[in-house]
Amino acid sequence: MEAKKRQLVGSIVFSVAVIVLVWHYQAPTEADAVMAASKLAATGPGIAGGAGPTPVTGPRIAGCPVFPADNVWNTPIDTLKKDKRSEDYIQRMGPALVLHPNFGSDPNNGIPITIIKSNRARLPISFTYGDESDPGHYPTPEGALVEGGWNSPLDSDRHIIMIDEARCLLTELGGVVKQKDGSWSGGAGIKMDLTSNALRQPDKTSTDAAGLAVLPGLLRYDEIVAGEVRHAIRFTTPKTQKAYVWPARHRASPREDPTYPPMGERFRLKADYDISKFSKENQVILKGLKKYGMILSDNGGPWFIIGEPDKRWSDVDLARLKTLKGEDFEAVDESDWQMLADSGRVDPVALR
Repeated sequence: MEAKKRQLVGSIVFSVAVIVLVWHYQAPTEADAVMAASKLAATGPGIAGGAGPTPVTGPRIAGCPVFPADNVWNTPIDTLKKDKRSEDYIQRMGPALVLHPNFGSDPNNGIPITIIKSNRARLPISFTYGDESDPGHYPTPEGALVEGGWNSPLDSDRHIIMIDEARCLLTELGGVVKQKDGSWSGGAGIKMDLTSNALRQPDKTSTDAAGLAVLPGLLRYDEIVAGEVRHAIRFTTPKTQKAYVWPARHRASPREDPTYPPMGERFRLKADYDISKFSKENQVILKGLKKYGMILSDNGGPWFIIGEPDKRWSDVDLARLKTLKGEDFEAVDESDWQMLADSGRVDPVALR
């Protein structure tokens, strides 16, 4: 008898639960879809028919991610629509000007990377743009690799890039000079968590005019060995617009003419460009330029792409990339990708 009563009570409870669930059910909203896709991208690989694409492993250095895999630097742009201003930008940047690899086997040609320990001595550095630099002490530049070498002109870029391998903390310094009294000065300095998608504050420069980190856009020979470049490449052009687009945070031009490209504009090598005539090594670079493209990061030489110096580079082979011209590229529109104002994370819903 007691068993029958328990069974009857259980049936009643189950029926009420079903009624409640049915009564409160509502069709998923767009906000629900965004949340589900975001959680899927954050927690692991996607599944067939899931809300977002299957994430791939992003680039890594010294065991650290070079920003998360879903960061804008690390997201393919080969299927994005062409920017409506693409032709204007190419004309302003020089359609007949050639691509220039600004790196090579010479240790002074390119921007080197220094891996450091967490116990490295730290010290204050005075910056020209102190109000736009990150506060606090910095790892000492003493013994670090510097762009152009320590004998390079004092008014040159003199970038120093240091990665704290234990904390995955990126430190970038620009225009670094040791003073006669033993103190250090520089143009600007930034610190960024390589495990985070956080961007710098709006309108703040970095060691690049676009307010971006330099590291994620550097070509490295290790990527050639791996057979794939999985990020956008940093590049420069002489004249830009007085504007910036995500993920850039800073502008560096008085020109308000919209036919000039803004900082942060992304370009890709056209899909139909024939790369079969190039070496295996150069094809890795060119495939990367088609799939991930390049981000305008600074005012500088026309169509200059930047990499890390490495004795394994073949300067003769890299020079063959100069057969590419500005007209072989096109600007793309990333305007639908931004999910949060101060984040470099690409909205997973926009990638569906």
